[in-house]
Amino acid sequence: MNSLGTSIVYLKGVGPKRAEILQSELEIFTLSDLLTYFPFRYVDRTRIYTIAEIKPDMPYVQLKGIVKTIEVVQGKGRNNRMVAQFSDNTGTIELVWFTGIKWLKDMIKPQVEYIVFGKPTEYNRKMNIAHPEMEAVHQQDEKDMGLQAVYNSTEKAKRNGLDSKAIGKLIRTILEQHKTTFAETLPDTWCRKLNLISRDKALRLIHAPTDWQTLQQAQFRLKFEEFFYIQLKLLNQLGLRKRQYPGFNFEHIDNFFHQFYHHHLPFALTEAQKRVIREIRHDVLSDKQMSRLLQGDVGSGKTIVALFTMLMAIDNDYQATLLAPTEILANQHFQTLYEMVQPLGLNIRLLTGSTKKSERQIIHEELASGALHILVGTHAILEEKVVFSNLGMAVIDEQHRFGVSQRARIWQKNKQPPHILVMTATPIPRTLAMTLYGDLDVSVIDELPPGRKPIETIHRFELDRQKVYNLLDIELKKGRQVYIVYPLIEESEKLDYKNLFDGYDHIKAAFTKYQVGILHGRMPSEVKDMEMARFLKGETHIMVATTVIEVGVNVPNASVMVIENAERFGLSQLHQLRGRVGRGAEQSYCILVTPYKLSEDGRKRIDTMVRTNDGFEISEVDLQLRGPGDIDGTRQSGLLNLKIADVVKDQKTLTLARHTAQMILDQDPELTSPDNKVLLTTLNQMNKGKTNWADIS
Repeated sequence: MNSLGTSIVYLKGVGPKRAEILQSELEIFTLSDLLTYFPFRYVDRTRIYTIAEIKPDMPYVQLKGIVKTIEVVQGKGRNNRMVAQFSDNTGTIELVWFTGIKWLKDMIKPQVEYIVFGKPTEYNRKMNIAHPEMEAVHQQDEKDMGLQAVYNSTEKAKRNGLDSKAIGKLIRTILEQHKTTFAETLPDTWCRKLNLISRDKALRLIHAPTDWQTLQQAQFRLKFEEFFYIQLKLLNQLGLRKRQYPGFNFEHIDNFFHQFYHHHLPFALTEAQKRVIREIRHDVLSDKQMSRLLQGDVGSGKTIVALFTMLMAIDNDYQATLLAPTEILANQHFQTLYEMVQPLGLNIRLLTGSTKKSERQIIHEELASGALHILVGTHAILEEKVVFSNLGMAVIDEQHRFGVSQRARIWQKNKQPPHILVMTATPIPRTLAMTLYGDLDVSVIDELPPGRKPIETIHRFELDRQKVYNLLDIELKKGRQVYIVYPLIEESEKLDYKNLFDGYDHIKAAFTKYQVGILHGRMPSEVKDMEMARFLKGETHIMVATTVIEVGVNVPNASVMVIENAERFGLSQLHQLRGRVGRGAEQSYCILVTPYKLSEDGRKRIDTMVRTNDGFEISEVDLQLRGPGDIDGTRQSGLLNLKIADVVKDQKTLTLARHTAQMILDQDPELTSPDNKVLLTTLNQMNKGKTNWADIS
């Protein structure tokens, strides 16, 4: 008997050529990979319909009857088709084939009773089934008569004889070879508590369910297990980090923190900001290394929370740093923080790729001596030659734009890891945050600062452009500024750039009294920075741009965001773009311009944007529409290569899995009890041979 770790090449019916296809097309390398290559749907072959019952809106159906006649009908050119009249005692239906006619003509015999399986459609008021599966009744295998598993395949795999049916047959070979029980991966006590069937039973039933009820039991067991081990791994890492890595204890939170809070705070904090600051204070007083994710919508006031966090470090004679993914964003953070810390007499500097050599020298010297309190910058901070005297707090903005290995370098900037605060303005749905950032503690700023008016979002069709221009004219006369954003999709880059420049020309012609700027990714960075600086100073009134302004400079005077071809943007991106306006106290507007013809998903995205400003609600809809693999930063995480579970559809199972994993670790943090031995063994197997960035948040 083969072990499940055996290469797929040695499975009966595979061989070297098919093995290569399975590996390259379906990422199936071992017997275990094939066994856990789960069906994506099931076809009910338990029922045989009569022809009289068939309607065109039905899914796949199964019929039993006799082929009365077969003929090849000549079409235009080489487009011949083969038509068979198939009858039972209630009526007749046409079976049609457009390919493989030569081979099929000799295979299908008139006056023989067949089981026919396929999707009924209506053409010229006649019912037909195109390319049905057919099997003579005397050849019908009982295995094909229940709920039939359907497996994903690719065109190349199908051409090499690896369609859904062939994959199912190979899986049956494994199941027949392994007569003994597949090893259990969950403790008996929890299987009983949660009413889970055994792993062995689940793996057999998922591929060959006897009915819908047993299929649901198998799916629940395997989905729970998949989520459970992701959560156990994440929560175990969180626990290990808290046990293994002591944190710098910021016991003195007084001088700079209180000075700023009582005398220099530019506006009152929201209750949400106060709550998050309390959560961070609790972390940095606990002797444990903090790794916390701070989620907050654009404009919710994350930067001021980050400053309070850095002041906690400075009060205890530690240094702080803030990393941003782009120079524009690093510059913006630096300007904001510089103005706020000046009255405190703190030394703050900016380090990016553009920093001059002479300035770098001063930064290196002041960092090493401890004279520099806060260093703001880009990836440049991660270079080896950047040496801190005593780094205690690192804030990372938009963390999904930094690779794990880059973030690991922050840990090496002191003899023990500094506290880490990760900030994101991309609202992440709760279930996704639980899976992607399950090893971080999470804080959420869920209210906007007082005085901010919600942005009014309006949908306009392309033919209503004059209405759009009228609103722009009103706002420009008030002295406000405007963004007009065009999509830029790689596949249609030339066309998109043409639209951008055409749009720029139209706007210049329509608004001759005003200065119009243009901004796009092909510009050299110094030109981009100059254009953005002109807009920030108010010298440019209208900025025509691609999405390079999505994460960018805060311009409080900008009150209108026009998004052209809004249907081509994802929801998260639309929300990020909308967040560029509404930074001041004035009413701001976001205008979504689309053609009349919209897809169902496109319409749902536009309707959602018009209906709500809540980033978390928007992110939930985005997750439902796009699936987890497309949300920013999740593709490279490696955590969402789920084989059977679905973060969107199986939210209750995910929550149950995390809750169960947490309860087990609360009772037995190191998984040393006899009952949990199986969990430790499985976790170790999962971690074997993988680069382990487990410690790094």
